[in-house]
Amino acid sequence: MKRLKKKKFTEHYKPLEEELVAMARWAAKTGARIVVLFEGRDTAGKGGSIQAIAGPLNPRQCHVVALPKPGDAEQTQWYFQRYIAHLPSAGEIVLFDRSWYNRAGVEQVMGFATSKQVAAFLKATPAFEKLLTDDGILLFKYWLCSDQEQQEERFQERVDDPLKRWKLSPIDTAARQKYDEYTAARAAMLAATHTKSAPWTLVDFNDQRRGRLTLIRDLLDRLPEMTVAEELFEFPPLGHEPSVEHYTALEPIPLYHPSKQAKDDKEDQAKHPPGA
Repeated sequence: MKRLKKKKFTEHYKPLEEELVAMARWAAKTGARIVVLFEGRDTAGKGGSIQAIAGPLNPRQCHVVALPKPGDAEQTQWYFQRYIAHLPSAGEIVLFDRSWYNRAGVEQVMGFATSKQVAAFLKATPAFEKLLTDDGILLFKYWLCSDQEQQEERFQERVDDPLKRWKLSPIDTAARQKYDEYTAARAAMLAATHTKSAPWTLVDFNDQRRGRLTLIRDLLDRLPEMTVAEELFEFPPLGHEPSVEHYTALEPIPLYHPSKQAKDDKEDQAKHPPGA
């Protein structure tokens, strides 16, 4: 299947945006609590998928959770404790950019967790997730799949693109040599935590744009009937000519002008040449 072009992606994504907004409206109306976990190898496409879902939604309702490594105090807590604090209230949607499954993935493969800790996690997780779903939380778990050839290309893109280099870390370098170890860890994780109450869904992300569309379509299809009438607001005529901004104590700063900025930059370089 050919790689999906950006123009085609946008064409197919636009109607999904409307459905995502309808999903959020339904959640707000019914009080539904939605949790979506995004897991996968580094560079798989988690961030882009989360952005595609959260983009058209109200950030006060849809929250993205991307936790840093646990601090000293958090390392002494019950493992799931810091994730529980981010679970949704009624009407909210929470998207986890990596989740408690860090323990079964990167922590295990990179040696940040002991085999005893990993075994305890795999045993406890089905029970933990059943508590969530029994309480009414709609939990969706996605693993984004990509071949190592694609992973290598994306790592190189990050090296070459100054806007993406912040995504690189020493963990990424080490992960390149542990592709097969991650595969084995994922197999054990799926065997232990793919349950009836909280099943996993694997999505092919070798083509990231096609993968995003597949994931969003699957998520929307698995939610209950979401038909909720949209409240329409009427704006009566203003009744007078629009007012114009006026200022007393302060004035707005000058507007950005590309040609003037280029000239200023050139003059600044002449005054302060590199290495001077």
